[in-house]
Amino acid sequence: MKAAILNAAPGRLEFEELDIDVAGPREVRIRTAAVGLCHTDLHYVDALWRTELPEVLGHEASGIVESVGSDVTAVAPGDHVVTCMTAFCGRCRYCIAGRLTLCSNHSRLRSRPQPALTTKAGRAVGRMGGIGGFAEQMLVHENSVVRVDDSVPLDRASLLGCATITGVGAVWHSARIEPGSSVAVIGCGGVGLSVIQGARLAGAARIIAIDVDQRSIDQALRVGATASVNAAEIEPVDAVRALCPGGVDYSFEAIGRRVTVEQAFSMLAPGGVATVLGMVPDDEPLRITASELFFQEKRLQGSLLGSNQFPTDIPRLAELYVQGRLELDEMISLRVPFDEINTGIAALREGGVNRVVVEFA
Repeated sequence: MKAAILNAAPGRLEFEELDIDVAGPREVRIRTAAVGLCHTDLHYVDALWRTELPEVLGHEASGIVESVGSDVTAVAPGDHVVTCMTAFCGRCRYCIAGRLTLCSNHSRLRSRPQPALTTKAGRAVGRMGGIGGFAEQMLVHENSVVRVDDSVPLDRASLLGCATITGVGAVWHSARIEPGSSVAVIGCGGVGLSVIQGARLAGAARIIAIDVDQRSIDQALRVGATASVNAAEIEPVDAVRALCPGGVDYSFEAIGRRVTVEQAFSMLAPGGVATVLGMVPDDEPLRITASELFFQEKRLQGSLLGSNQFPTDIPRLAELYVQGRLELDEMISLRVPFDEINTGIAALREGGVNRVVVEFA
């Protein structure tokens, strides 16, 4: 099969022919249909975050099952499926408590007797998140995949596995927004737009979209934001407090920068909750007013992929899309064929796009 491989970082994806192994007892082999480009992928391409190379990136993927291992029962050949990086064992204390994203055995589920992917010379190639969506086929653990109804187009279904479940999941599982509350969302890319939609679905009364790109702000207003702040023109914390005197009940940071996390905390009302979704580098330590943690009972928390429970979350999100209550179509700013994946990466780096989707023939 053909795959787009990251051999060096910072670098560029390079196309190579790879051999893919047969499915093990609990594995699923999938023909890739579409994969969304995520800023997480870009972070690895640009070496803002490191991974062992060579590796096939890509994790926000959809496809059609080609074959399954002997012990797989959840999906069957021909099923339309969506992948998710949060593979879970179902047995550790976190899984039993419903916190699948914290599974103690997550890494062990990716281990196998021989590499899943190898070059023609026999060199092992890694798979991002145990998925490796930048390839014509994927070989994943059965607990990294979930079936979706055939009525959901596969290009839009791909968004469910990362951007959508991260944003809506953070509303459902991490922040647990209450109806009638006020919400601010910093960053209106694919994840931020999903937070906004999740807040709308949860019944938030005020949803403030914050970005430096007016096109992204306009999109946020179309999917559910009730007000907006262009942070390129005005100081966002002051603007939010002008819109919501005293601050907001919930804030979400969907960019991954120290300064925006600090802003998310500062714009909270007493008792408010700030949830960080962006991948803030470890060399950017946060500075917040610590006394507000106890005198005002503010909370600052993280959320990995929306603290999701993807085997149930993704089918629910798919149903909301079919009902017309969850917008996926307009979240896609650009579609590119697999051969032009580097063009999509460049567009993501340049900014001004929500989600770029790579389509396979």
